[in-house]
Amino acid sequence: MTYILGFISQKGGVGKSTLSRAVAAEISKNKLSVKLSDLDIQQATTSNWHRRRLIEDIKSEISIECHKTVFQSLQSLHDHDVLIIDGPARASRGTLEIAQHANLIIQPTGASLDDLEPAVLTFHELIKSGIPRDKLAFALMRVGTQAEEVDCRSYIEKSGFYTLDGCVFEKPAYRLAQNKGLSITETKYGTLNKSAEILIQSIIDKM
Repeated sequence: MTYILGFISQKGGVGKSTLSRAVAAEISKNKLSVKLSDLDIQQATTSNWHRRRLIEDIKSEISIECHKTVFQSLQSLHDHDVLIIDGPARASRGTLEIAQHANLIIQPTGASLDDLEPAVLTFHELIKSGIPRDKLAFALMRVGTQAEEVDCRSYIEKSGFYTLDGCVFEKPAYRLAQNKGLSITETKYGTLNKSAEILIQSIIDKM
């Protein structure tokens, strides 16, 4: 049985593709077969990252394809251990379809109320549609300071949702790494890698 991990967001630029690629990279290092489905066919952010990875000759066991629907993602499976769905960069009908099929739903969010408020609303809408609360988890991304991280966790906790351990701070080195086809756990800075690994491991442990 393939484990399905879904990444959703209510807006672009909060770190959905960043996380889906990092989790795929780490899982593949554990000798598990991973299929990463990019459902944002217009931007194809994850597919383009995979192309850069190949150009840079980075060894990778991740199978990445672009699909229009969740159904196409499921049809593309071939005995993979894990299917990671990188959803569209907006809340849509496809968001609910991802949630209905996934074992776990991760929603990255930034630290501002502009990010947090609609993100919490998205999870509430999923619950109203019948998605169990224990399938939903927040991941903190693009955080500026530790104090900001604490405030974010407090806001999400008061909203009744779970936040994964760790966070990804706003660092240019993460962007530079991804520009070269690397993940946020593959930068040239050990401290940044370890920081990102805490969040990625928290996702894997939740699985």
